[in-house]
Amino acid sequence: MNSELLRKLLVAGAAVAALSVAACTPKAADKTGDAATAATTSANTAAAAADTAQNAAATAADAAADANKAADATAKPADAAAAPAAATPPATPEKK
Repeated sequence: MNSELLRKLLVAGAAVAALSVAACTPKAADKTGDAATAATTSANTAAAAADTAQNAAATAADAAADANKAADATAKPADAAAAPAAATPPATPEKK
């Protein structure tokens, strides 16, 4: 009789333990879901920041290209003015 009672208590204890584990599992899943939501929000924020940085880099590259064009346009007339002076042959000294 004692072994039968002990067996019933053991089975009841195992059932209570299984119910306890099952009851605690959804809370862990909720925390995981909250963490996943926070990670998704952080990833979206990082993606937006990366997009902004990419746009700023493209704008800077365009500005640099415009500056190069302006520098080339300014340098060409100066080179054209210097070219005729270089093309003129040096004067020969008079003979005595």
